[in-house]
Amino acid sequence: MPFPQHRPRRLRQNPAMRRLAAQTRLHPSELILPVFLKEGASEPIAISSMPGVVQHTRESLKRASAEAVELGLGGIMLFGVPEHHDATGSESLNPEGVLNDGIRAIKEEVGDDLVVMSDLCLDEFTDHGHCGVLDDAGNVDNDATLEIYGQMGVAQAEAGAHLVGPSGMMDGQVAVIRQALDHAGHQDVGIIAYSAKYSSAFYGPFREAVDSQLTGDRKTYQMDPANRREAMLETMLDLEEGADMVMVKPAMSYLDILRDVAEVSDVPVSAYQISGEYAMIEAAAANGWINRDAAMAESVLSIRRAGADTVLTYYAVELGRALKEGSL
Repeated sequence: MPFPQHRPRRLRQNPAMRRLAAQTRLHPSELILPVFLKEGASEPIAISSMPGVVQHTRESLKRASAEAVELGLGGIMLFGVPEHHDATGSESLNPEGVLNDGIRAIKEEVGDDLVVMSDLCLDEFTDHGHCGVLDDAGNVDNDATLEIYGQMGVAQAEAGAHLVGPSGMMDGQVAVIRQALDHAGHQDVGIIAYSAKYSSAFYGPFREAVDSQLTGDRKTYQMDPANRREAMLETMLDLEEGADMVMVKPAMSYLDILRDVAEVSDVPVSAYQISGEYAMIEAAAANGWINRDAAMAESVLSIRRAGADTVLTYYAVELGRALKEGSL
């Protein structure tokens, strides 16, 4: 047999050659750090199912945001963990509540040197753990929830958020929030829409992180994992309603969806490497089954390769530091 004419291995012979031929690269500015602020905490509280991740105090949150700026991260996504819960999630609208105060704390520390994003959803604030208010039959009332979402968007904008992140998968949420923001004079505050958010089994550790009160599930409003084309419908609706960025969540289990969204979106696309995806890597590494650092980098690189312009990941600080030091 003749020797092969084409030898792709020529471009893999050493690290320098592989760097030269790499088709996807990571940069700190593409990484968004999700963080949790715990109301009433006197010191950071470790989250047992997410090793290395904590519920922050106000002061440790400020330090984390300063570190994110130092590393050149693209942004920070804030989730509030309140002490008080009720049926309508009223603390979400409290200007002095944990989420809005956390936004102010970050802005006090870093100003506009870091894109400050805030989760716009009721699940952390309700005593039933759902992403919206319930009707008399115990179902999530889409339109009544939208009214609160509009008010939440304004409250978060007034606290200083650059981008608000509606994650509740209510129909029409982007349009209602955009209208509320514009009416309140916040035309420059953007919306990063959780456009294709699936009802996933991988959210478990996150519920510990936000002290979730949820009983039951969210299958009536989050997407069915079986559906692919529906993600395009959800994304196109959000784009029509004025989303400035769109997101796929989870990321690693939905790389096909991410690819689809990236091919049609005319705005930046993000993907969220969620708590369960993070926890699986940590657990496997702790058992010595995989190389933790290599898996960390490869997992986020795969999300970028599939089409994400930015990635929300609990590894943002570690990856940012490794990239800055040149060890990746």
